[in-house]
Amino acid sequence: MKDSFASYHPSINFFYFVSVILFSMFFMHPIFLAISLAGSATYSILLNGRRAVKFNFLYMIPMLLLIAVVNPIFSHEGATVLFYFNDTSITLESFLYGIAAAMMFVSVIIWFSCYNAVMTSDKFIYLFGKVIPSLSLVFSMVLRFVPMLKEQTKVIANAQKCIGRDASQGSLLQRARNGIHIVSILTTWSLENAIETADSMRSRGYGLKGRTSFSIYRFDRRDSTALAVLGVLFLLVCAGAFLGENTVQYFPTVKIPDYRFFSFIVYLAYGGLCFFPVILQIGELWKWRKMRSIPSKN
Repeated sequence: MKDSFASYHPSINFFYFVSVILFSMFFMHPIFLAISLAGSATYSILLNGRRAVKFNFLYMIPMLLLIAVVNPIFSHEGATVLFYFNDTSITLESFLYGIAAAMMFVSVIIWFSCYNAVMTSDKFIYLFGKVIPSLSLVFSMVLRFVPMLKEQTKVIANAQKCIGRDASQGSLLQRARNGIHIVSILTTWSLENAIETADSMRSRGYGLKGRTSFSIYRFDRRDSTALAVLGVLFLLVCAGAFLGENTVQYFPTVKIPDYRFFSFIVYLAYGGLCFFPVILQIGELWKWRKMRSIPSKN
């Protein structure tokens, strides 16, 4: 089943990802970090399946542990000394801050992977093509540049392998030459593709004043409802940040504001924001199963 949130209007998708990415970058409160990390990981698995599970467990979790362990070695701030390593004090505060920084870094990376899966280049051009046509075209090309190069590298490598010039064939020197030759072909192809794309867009009048363009996106009632819900959640989280609910101090000692009733409202609002696409998908699955359970009338 396709992702339900990706079918919403591009402005809804863009507003959502800008919100969660900015909040994830600036909120260092452990509860906010845990919610953001859980929401991004769950949504990435929902979007990419096994590939996301492999990416999260093989790359993101080791990166999180590495940053958490390395930070106390280089940062010696903090009042609570756990032990000494080669006359270097390892403090509890540095270790906790390393965990928080690692969670923030990993969650932002996963959110960006979700952004790349949902916000396609045509959506970005639709949103900003009239406002910043040149920049939006360049940005959309950059987003699809790496996956496009990976696919083209496989095509070139398979073609070279058929004539015995693959990077895995021959002696070490021959492999190096074959690899350089593949990179040369790939570079030439990428430059030609960029020129052809620029010429094609120029011939179509891209960026000219008064130019109209076809679009399949329409802002309907469903999008209005989603925008209203996201707006309320966004304002609640911003109100919580203004009142200091996301404030935390790691040095010289860890200090977290006292919990209030409004604190839990802000946590629920942030959880609803981070898990919004997952909740939509669960709702769509529930509707689908309910429709299938209804007996057909013959």
